[in-house]
Amino acid sequence: MKIKKSFWILCALLVVGLVSLCMLASESLLRRGASSVPADTDGSRLWFYSIENASLHANASTSVHANASASLHANATPTETRPQTTLDIIQEELKLWQGKQALRLLVEEEASYLPESLVNASPQSYHIKYSADSVILSARTPVAALYAVYDLLRMQACGQLGKTSFTKTETPAYQYRLLNHWDNPNGSVERGYAGSSLWKWDALPTALPSLYKQYARANASIGINGTVLNNVNANPVMLSTPYLHKVKALADLFRPYGIRVFLSLNFASPKHLGKLKTSDPLDKDVIRWWNDKIGEIYALIPDFGGFLVKANSEGQSGPQDYGLTHADGANMLADALAPYGGIVMWRAFVYDAKSADRAKQACEEFVPLDGQFRDNVIIQIKNGPVDFQPREPFNPLFAQLRRTQTMAEVQITQEYLGFSNHLVYLHPMWHEFLWSDTYRDGEGSTVAAVTQGLPRRETAQEQAISSAKSLSAIAGVSNIGDDRNWCGHHFAQANWYAYGRMAWNPSLSSEQLADEWLRQTFNSRKQFLEPVKKMMLMSRETCVKYEMPLGLHHIFSHQGHYGPGPWEGASRPDWMPAYYHQASSDGIGFDRTTKGSAAVAQYHEPLASQYNDAQTCPENLLLWFHHLPWDYRMKSGNSLWDELCYTYQEGMEEAASFVKTWESVEKYVDKARYEAVHDKLIRQAKDAIWWRDACVQYFQTFSQMPLPEGCAPFQFDLETLKRVQLDLGIYGSPDENKLPKYLLKSL
Repeated sequence: MKIKKSFWILCALLVVGLVSLCMLASESLLRRGASSVPADTDGSRLWFYSIENASLHANASTSVHANASASLHANATPTETRPQTTLDIIQEELKLWQGKQALRLLVEEEASYLPESLVNASPQSYHIKYSADSVILSARTPVAALYAVYDLLRMQACGQLGKTSFTKTETPAYQYRLLNHWDNPNGSVERGYAGSSLWKWDALPTALPSLYKQYARANASIGINGTVLNNVNANPVMLSTPYLHKVKALADLFRPYGIRVFLSLNFASPKHLGKLKTSDPLDKDVIRWWNDKIGEIYALIPDFGGFLVKANSEGQSGPQDYGLTHADGANMLADALAPYGGIVMWRAFVYDAKSADRAKQACEEFVPLDGQFRDNVIIQIKNGPVDFQPREPFNPLFAQLRRTQTMAEVQITQEYLGFSNHLVYLHPMWHEFLWSDTYRDGEGSTVAAVTQGLPRRETAQEQAISSAKSLSAIAGVSNIGDDRNWCGHHFAQANWYAYGRMAWNPSLSSEQLADEWLRQTFNSRKQFLEPVKKMMLMSRETCVKYEMPLGLHHIFSHQGHYGPGPWEGASRPDWMPAYYHQASSDGIGFDRTTKGSAAVAQYHEPLASQYNDAQTCPENLLLWFHHLPWDYRMKSGNSLWDELCYTYQEGMEEAASFVKTWESVEKYVDKARYEAVHDKLIRQAKDAIWWRDACVQYFQTFSQMPLPEGCAPFQFDLETLKRVQLDLGIYGSPDENKLPKYLLKSL
């Protein structure tokens, strides 16, 4: 057998103690005493904090050999005089490796020269062989090798490497693992709570701050491989030639990290930007304009990913403006992108003000189009049928589309969960959603399986159609801004981290990801890890309890979506809380049974029957599907009214307990982060009381029932709370001085 000749690059990287990292220059060394207080940090180093600190004390002396095929950049010229390559990044990251074993990096384009597990695997897959004597990282592409390096460093930081040998092959669950930025050209971020946009469009393409590379590094380390740079409510200027050159500068910077750029587009761009009389997707001049524009993009950015489209939703233009369908609009763009390998992610977030039930509209508009979309179109669907509520059932559109590719959209930014003021670890919500069984193809057809395109029972015709479709993707609406800690709340970083890891492997547990993040971002002391991890794991359910328990939804204030407002009105009925809670003297909840809006019929059996019957409907979704009397008997034996009051009380008490938990670990956290998180937890606990006081008192005007025994008295009356005015729009966080002045001592 002829042995392939490989190009050997001897990196001869000697990892020595006290590595001088410029990022650490302003921070003092971490003291090792059990009772010492860690040096202050602003949180900007994310989940690299622990491993970079540990590298200051490393005494390892490890040789690293890189074996790469000729397609890799030969290290013939200094990195200062040529663009940075993925191999350069790998070499730099391996300075953080503290093992004493010889480490070999094997990157080969031809999988036959790699471990058997990579022969038929994705080009993004990698293999790690670990023993006490050596470590071998194998991959078919440099980017996959970079993923392997980050995995090895993650295991090192989490204390998962020891004397036990192991091998592992990792393959991402989704081909496209994307962040969606809702950033605007003027620097604002819709539903952003971490400062202004990361992208400084006025300074691009010439100014490229180091922050951009840090962003790319953070994403690559958790497996994210794509970013949509701008808001789905898109400004047409993003497709102008000057802005495309700005986008190119970011694409060039992100490419070595395996990250492709995508853009949200305004469907009316041919009119606004091209000065055409129409944006009709069947008009020849419009088609020509899109073909020319897409050709211009790919001439600048050969690996441009494609477009994200919000059309005919919340005032955005779309094909329905011309009497056409979502498929007509998506397919026109898909045809123009197809020669370049680009994709269209067409959002299914659509609803009409005249609808009797907003939760049904995605199915009503898209199911009739099933099978009509091009192979490079994928329908991007929010996790729930309304809008990123603290708890929703999964969107039934995942179950109804059989011949159309679908992808999930989750929200990392906390639009409805306390902004960046509340500690709410979101992975339990996402895990609950992805592992919900749709029963589309029988038992086991989870949302995760459906969106990954895993094997299913099909007719021969369906199999022929689906075999030609190979897209799998997932998107998360970013919580990133230009705040020093990136996300506005130190613990909000955990949601960015958990999303990326989940996009790579949806099977990972909430507990594992919380543990990983805490060890890498703070420390591995048991006295710190156990209580803080417990707090994180319960935080989502706590938020549901103090905001919208038992299936209540959309009862927040219309003033920016912060705080309670079940009494508020709006300019259209489906923006009003009363549309959803339907509280009256006879009860509360939205009747979506067969006797109501019949939304239950959009779910497959056995879910349709389960949700239709109040006795079998999960109680955490009860008021989502049912309008029930106040004295309805719950499984606990309590009346619905008492259960509602007790649940709000529990949420309020649990939020207050977070403050005590954090105070108990003060000595294990640096002062700067401790104080920042402590302030946020106090605000969260006060907001929980605000939610309880407002919602329970408001609903009490209908129930006319007293607070049950054991519930704390109200601190403010209902009329006082109705007068709270935050003056918030879709940008920014509330002014602390405008929030109710609650006291925590009563809890």
